[in-house]
Amino acid sequence: MKRNKTIRFSRKDPTKFFKTLNSRVNNYFKENNIKKTGNWKLYLKTAVMFSIFVAPYILILTINMNQWIQLLLTIVIGVGMAGVGMNVMHDGNHGSYSSKSWINKVMGASIYILAGNVYNWKVQHNVLHHTYTNIPGHDEDLDAGRIIRFSKHSKWRRFHKFQHYYSVFLYGLLTLNWAITTDFKQMRSYMKRKLSYGKFPNPAKEWSVLIITKVIYLTIWVLVPMLFIDIAWWKVLIGFFVMHYTAGLILSIVFQLAHIVEDTATVLPDETGTIKNTWAIHQLFTTTNFSTKNKIVNWFTGGLNHQVEHHMFPNISHVHYTKIAKIVRETAKEFNLPYYEYKTTRKAIISHFRHLKSLGKKPEYVYN
Repeated sequence: MKRNKTIRFSRKDPTKFFKTLNSRVNNYFKENNIKKTGNWKLYLKTAVMFSIFVAPYILILTINMNQWIQLLLTIVIGVGMAGVGMNVMHDGNHGSYSSKSWINKVMGASIYILAGNVYNWKVQHNVLHHTYTNIPGHDEDLDAGRIIRFSKHSKWRRFHKFQHYYSVFLYGLLTLNWAITTDFKQMRSYMKRKLSYGKFPNPAKEWSVLIITKVIYLTIWVLVPMLFIDIAWWKVLIGFFVMHYTAGLILSIVFQLAHIVEDTATVLPDETGTIKNTWAIHQLFTTTNFSTKNKIVNWFTGGLNHQVEHHMFPNISHVHYTKIAKIVRETAKEFNLPYYEYKTTRKAIISHFRHLKSLGKKPEYVYN
C-alpha cells in the first residue's frame, strides 16, 4: 500500500463517547486516590523480569555446566527478554512507569539491552501504531514486507495461501531483525520523513547512539561469551539465535493477537484522507483483548492482553488495566460500540491463524 500524505480522524462524536469514558476513568483514580503510573506491583515485577533475563546469563558466564543446560538457559533468557520488553520497557517509553520522567527514561532505555532503539520504537509504536492503528500504509505493524499478508488491502501473492503455516516460524525472527537490520532501516526512513515523538532530535546524535548501543549490545551478548566461555564460537551464535527466537516468538504472538484477528478491522481513509470514526472509536474497531481473566497471562504480558484499555489510555500503567477494563467495557456497551475480547489465549491464537488463512486466499480483485 502506498502511504498517504495525511490522515485525519473524524471529529464528529455527537454522543461524546470518549469524553464520557475519559471522565469515568479519571474519576476512578481520583475516588480511589491512585496514581495512573506504576506502583509496588510493577516495581516487584521489574525485579523479577530482570532476574529472569540477567541471572541465566551470569550463570552461563561463571559456572562450568553441560552445554545442553546452557542452551536451555538461553531459552530462559529469551523469556526474560520478552518479559522486560512487555512489562518494563513498554511502560517506560509510554511515560507510564513512573510520575518521574527520569525514571521513565531509565526504564525505557532498557530497550538497548533488548536489541532495540528508543527513538525508533517511540516513532514506530507510540506515533505510527497508536495513532494509525490498523490503517494500511501508516501502521507499520501491518507491514511484513512481501512474505506475510496482514491486510486485505495488501498485494496478494501466490505463496500467501501457505502463510498460516509458515508465518509462525518467521515470528521468532522479530528481535533478531531488530538487532541486525530493522533499526538501521527505520532510522533512515524516520529521519528522512522527519518523524518524532515530541521534538525532532539531532540526527547525528541519534545515529551515534544507535551505532554505539549496537556495538555494546553485540559485545555483551556475543563477544563476551566467546571470550569467557570455553565453547566454540558457532555454539555461542546458536545460543544468541535461540535467545532471540524465544523472545521474538513470544512478542510476535502477543502483538498479533491484539490486532490481526478475525474480529478486528483494517481501515482505509476516504478520498480526502479522513477516517470515518473518531480516533477513540477507531481503536475499538481495530483492537481486541484476550485471556483477561487469566492471572498468569495478565502478569506476564504486561497488560498487552488488555490491548483495548492500552490503546484508549497508553499513558496509564498496565498494572491498572484489569480495574479500568470494566469501565471501558460497560461504556462501550452503553454507547453501542464494539468491545472485542477472546476469553482465552488459545481462542485468540486460533482466530489469528484462521484470519491469516483467509487473507492468504486469492481475492476477487488482486491489488497491484
